[in-house]
Amino acid sequence: MKLWSLNPETGLWEEEGILRPVGGSRGKREERTFLVGNLEIRERRLFNLDVPEDRRCFVKVRAYANEKFNPYEQLEGVVISLINLEPQPGYPANPRAWGRFDSVVTGPNGACLPAFCDSQRPDAYSAYVTATLGGEELEAVASSPKLNPNAIGVSQPYLGKLGYRRSDHDDPNLKKTAFQINVAKPDPNNVDETNGPIYPYRSLEECEEAPVSASHLRFYRVEVDKYEYNVVPFKESDLTSWTGDYLSWWPNPQEFRACFIKVQIEGPQEYMVRSRNLGGSHPRTRGQLYGLRDTRSVRDMLLENTSGACVEFKCSGMLFDQSLVDRTLVSIIPQGSCRRTAINNLLRDYLSRHPPVAENNHTAAFTMLAPVDPLGHNYGIYTVTDQNPRLAKEIAIGRCFDGTSDGFSREMKADTGTAVTFTCHERPAGRQSFFQRLLTAPAQALDEIRREMGAGEMRGAPPDVMDFASGAQAPGPTAARRTPGSRQRTGRSRGEP
Repeated sequence: MKLWSLNPETGLWEEEGILRPVGGSRGKREERTFLVGNLEIRERRLFNLDVPEDRRCFVKVRAYANEKFNPYEQLEGVVISLINLEPQPGYPANPRAWGRFDSVVTGPNGACLPAFCDSQRPDAYSAYVTATLGGEELEAVASSPKLNPNAIGVSQPYLGKLGYRRSDHDDPNLKKTAFQINVAKPDPNNVDETNGPIYPYRSLEECEEAPVSASHLRFYRVEVDKYEYNVVPFKESDLTSWTGDYLSWWPNPQEFRACFIKVQIEGPQEYMVRSRNLGGSHPRTRGQLYGLRDTRSVRDMLLENTSGACVEFKCSGMLFDQSLVDRTLVSIIPQGSCRRTAINNLLRDYLSRHPPVAENNHTAAFTMLAPVDPLGHNYGIYTVTDQNPRLAKEIAIGRCFDGTSDGFSREMKADTGTAVTFTCHERPAGRQSFFQRLLTAPAQALDEIRREMGAGEMRGAPPDVMDFASGAQAPGPTAARRTPGSRQRTGRSRGEP
């Protein structure tokens, strides 16, 4: 079964992925079907309203620049997402087997997220909360080895009732970027529960205007420029840790070949860009994951609202047994509300002349069967081979920043020697989610959806068109697009004094 999400700004349904039913013994009175699948969530806005009003609440969340949690260092523009998990048996959610999720962008006073709640049983409904800024995942406050109410932002005994747990509570190897709570509806007769972070459904205004001294849940920013994951572990500082395996990122311990692709991003922030690397053509690895790479884009000092990212991908070539070539299936995915707007013409021609050609139907990503040849800067591909993997990567990154095949730079030239270009948009800080607009002005919100759905039908847009929460329109047939080679400067030209 395909999963679709409703874009509240356009009224268009967008395909997110495929879910498959899983079996399992459940209670005889529970007629539920559970669906499982893999999804990459960048921003979320799907919801349903078919739950009684007395079981709806709002959750107050704030984001901070660091773990000092200074009120004057709150972050705006952070997308807070809340996912309602499966409720306890006997508590309604419609459809019964689905939770719901919604996202709100923080303004100067944080964000209030709608959630299911119950006043009688604290754990009847639970929620999973995350925060991202331009695709960067923010960290939640720790819940182990013991709860710290001052850091979490909620005092006892209400904190204990919420059952706050960070995502790494039971396994320190997991990410620290989410927390789970019981959405315990506050008791109006208990003074400890009338000051947040959970507010009744009709107290949205109180939630949105709550002072920073009121109880709230917190995320904070941790500067991380990159993330690397190999299915077969290997320490680049210790070559003896290499393991001969078909899924090894580096197939030859005597010669390390590093490959990077240069991505140009037009958008107001720096964005994390991910490469997902799967076996593409080798029968032993086809469809299996080699590893992931996340890299933060770097601003171009001469181009307004433009940054570039040099993203590592697994090179195509012989695997460890040196018997057959595998062309790695590489997907490049900016972690934000982004759409692909240009592909390097030389790279496009090369890939079309070296089949098979990977499908590129999804406008939020770029996918290719990686070239076997070491192409170079004209294609936006940078390849270096050395006996030291770290040195090979450093040289390739320097060339990629410079946009040349023989130079080296640590100043990002985002529009030089690029392979693919994305345009990213941000929702205005503090803008209400569609759920909130539906609460405060239901007639106008429904009319807005009807108008935009009609506009979508008139455009005849295919299901996979990506329209963004910022309200940006997909380019029409005559819209001009910037190519990787075009330059539109707002400041001085390179090389000027």
